[in-house]
Amino acid sequence: MDGAQRLAWLEDYAAGEHEAGKLAAPETLADGIRVEGLSFAYPGSEKLVLDGIDLHFEPGSVVAIVGENGAGKSTLVKLLAKLYAPSKGRILVGGQDLRDLDSASWRGKLSGAFQDFFKFEFKTQHAVGLGDLAKMDDRPAVERAINEAGADDLLARLPRGLDTQLGAAWPEGVELSFGQWQKLAVARGFMRPTPLLLILDEPTAALDAETESGLFERYAQAARKRRDGRITILISHRFSTVRIADKIVVLDGSRLVETGSHAELMAKEGRYADLYRIQAKGYR
Repeated sequence: MDGAQRLAWLEDYAAGEHEAGKLAAPETLADGIRVEGLSFAYPGSEKLVLDGIDLHFEPGSVVAIVGENGAGKSTLVKLLAKLYAPSKGRILVGGQDLRDLDSASWRGKLSGAFQDFFKFEFKTQHAVGLGDLAKMDDRPAVERAINEAGADDLLARLPRGLDTQLGAAWPEGVELSFGQWQKLAVARGFMRPTPLLLILDEPTAALDAETESGLFERYAQAARKRRDGRITILISHRFSTVRIADKIVVLDGSRLVETGSHAELMAKEGRYADLYRIQAKGYR
């Protein structure tokens, strides 16, 4: 019964998504993405996970979102990806309400990697290539994504390279460590070379801080050179990584409490400065 209720809810939700939004997603983000009065509570709950958020993600910017667990960081990017609709307020993309955009069209402009990734037990090429179905069998495209994700060392260790079957339960299948699975998830997120919105939601938690920082910095530099207004969003608990962002957004208890560059927020001596110093002290 529990499973049937979940399926019924999913069918209703999918039907609603199909009916809502017919406009094609924009080709560029000339005005970036604007969040106006955004509030959200998950279905079946009255507790606001986000409360009255106003933000402007400027075109071509690298934005970091920080805050303690439960502050609403992952929820915010899920709303930007149109996985949920706001309870109140709106999200404007190219001047259009995100509700009015066709979901498939908008998601075709997105890419990224999340902390709760899936372990696809396919051959390595397809486990990565799923990030862009049209190029799943394009070996050069898959190799490029693996290289950008810093996973070329992993590929070199696999017995049959891209043709290696993943998962020990399969004949000749190779089991990977959690960190290795995570590297492939990041590579999968890099399959689309020109997304308008790239979301990196703690996808490298199993990697060391230096590797994560280097990966984010390379991708941030590439994003700033683009002319289509692409926005890159980073979520990380490592403050040494988020320092590279053009803007840092600080969430606390479902509310937006601060925005600014690393230097600006440190000068404010507010919530960000407190969190930064607490973490820095732990590394000493």
